[in-house]
Amino acid sequence: MLYLVIKTLVTAALVVAISEIAKRSSLMGGLIASIPLTSLLALMWLQIETGDTERTAVLSTSIFWLIPPSLIFLAALPFLLRTGIPPWAGFAIAVLFTGMGYWVYLQVLGAFGIRL
Repeated sequence: MLYLVIKTLVTAALVVAISEIAKRSSLMGGLIASIPLTSLLALMWLQIETGDTERTAVLSTSIFWLIPPSLIFLAALPFLLRTGIPPWAGFAIAVLFTGMGYWVYLQVLGAFGIRL
């Protein structure tokens, strides 16, 4: 139980740190956020918890293949916000577009025999 609390606190602290840094410098916040910290933490926690190197490698491969559709969110959100859509609606619409992008992307990968 203590391990779960530590894991949650470390992960949350990184997210909070990035948002605080972004208040002072969007470049530095973006730079730190663009480093795959969440992926790194997930891979580390999985390796620590399971000791299964193959499982960690499979997760890393899945993350790699799923990066392209995640970029839809980062492209759609600033466009939506700059067109005057309220921020919370912009977030929701960008998430919706991203979800649709994931679905299409997975269909395309499947057509090429790539299964995640």
